[in-house]
Amino acid sequence: MALTESFWIESASTENTRVEYGPFATRAEAETTARRLLLGYLLRYEHLVGEEDEIEDVRSVFIELGAGAGAGSAAQPTKWHTRCASCGVSAAHNHSWQAEVWADIHEFENMRHMVRLFERSDAKGLREIAHWRQQSA
Repeated sequence: MALTESFWIESASTENTRVEYGPFATRAEAETTARRLLLGYLLRYEHLVGEEDEIEDVRSVFIELGAGAGAGSAAQPTKWHTRCASCGVSAAHNHSWQAEVWADIHEFENMRHMVRLFERSDAKGLREIAHWRQQSA
């Protein structure tokens, strides 16, 4: 006779490199904490346990939380980061235009330096904006 065990985990995204928090015994408990931590997803793990207490099958189900939690929340500001690929100098900015001005000044003062632009949000993490000079022109 097989037994199914379920437990709940909070998650920031559905990606493999996601942030997880838990486990919780009930969905209500996990959802309350997920909203407080601004995580946008719940993840339900189901383990099918066999006769000899060995896990035979694992299923996972992502549940996206509605507005007010996670990626849809206005409480998650986007930060902009710049880093020179030549000398390694970096800075953090609140607005994209500040990052662009910093990059212009740094590249003007240092010939042949190239500044990379990164966007950071709680939902998506840190990601590089590739070819951002061509996109802004």
